Amino acid sequence: MAEKKVLIVESPTKARTLTAYLGKGFEVHSSRGHVRDLPEKELGVDVEKGFSAKWVVRDRRLISALKKAIRNAASVYLATDPDREGEAIAFDLLELLGDGNKDRFARVLLHEITPQAVRAALAAPGEVDLRKVEAQRARRILDRLVGYQVSPLLSLVLAGRRFESLSAGRVQSVALRFICDRELEIQDFQPEPYWEVEAHFPTQPPFTAKLEDKLTDPDQVKRLKQELARARFTVEEVAEEEIKRRPPPPFITSTLQQAAANELRMSPRRTMQVAQQLYEGVEVAGKRLGLITYMRTDSVRVADSAIREARALVRDRFGKEFLSPRPRKFRNKRRSQDAHEA
Repeated sequence: MAEKKVLIVESPTKARTLTAYLGKGFEVHSSRGHVRDLPEKELGVDVEKGFSAKWVVRDRRLISALKKAIRNAASVYLATDPDREGEAIAFDLLELLGDGNKDRFARVLLHEITPQAVRAALAAPGEVDLRKVEAQRARRILDRLVGYQVSPLLSLVLAGRRFESLSAGRVQSVALRFICDRELEIQDFQPEPYWEVEAHFPTQPPFTAKLEDKLTDPDQVKRLKQELARARFTVEEVAEEEIKRRPPPPFITSTLQQAAANELRMSPRRTMQVAQQLYEGVEVAGKRLGLITYMRTDSVRVADSAIREARALVRDRFGKEFLSPRPRKFRNKRRSQDAHEA
């Protein structure tokens, strides 16, 4: 009889996709997000005692169900998202489900959800990264301190004004400051009228020439218009230039959101919702497939295997003349974390 193996992810959708990939011998379960968090109705952080936090289980019935699921498992793989939040979920699952025997638990990182990537991750299991866990804990505590302690002050300071709700946040308050500063710059801007001059020539084929300078004197514009109407023009030189355009780098989270907003008028929240679905898996020709890599990244790095596969597809479908002699590699910005590929 084959040994039972259990894999735990945080999303039910991802669980369904992985179930289809792994087949018999594996059970895939979902934690449905975080399993521990700060309490809802109290601060939960003792500032005087080194910012110690009180972490409470969100759903004890879920934990009981997961304990039952792994009871006879030889191996338990914690395959939550490969970021700080996912690392914290994996850590909490290990603490709550380990029961003193943590040897059968392993951490696996799924940067993309494809059969090949899943097999590779299971073949190279690791351990929970405690540095990422501490980073998530620090961020969560900061969110709680700012939200719980500053939001009530807003209500006091702005009492009597017509606001439906008032809240402060570690990120939203700073972003709001940037927006306000930008709005003040817009209000202080003094617009200056100017004129652009274009000349249309009925040649074969016709073309339009545009004066590069912008004119601010209306009398000068009128004189120029009269002079241009009487003038004779001669083409003195024709220059041909070959222009090469470099392809844009692969998407990172911010450029994905910008492109979706510009091209599809999608909000950042909606963009990330769709990206999450594409990462976790969608139905394609009767099969569940993960179609993109993990969507929260600041890196333009692409896996060598993905580059080889993409170049092979271009060569086979369009011809080798559409390929550059060498694969193009993009550089990350200096302060990029580079935790996940593009």
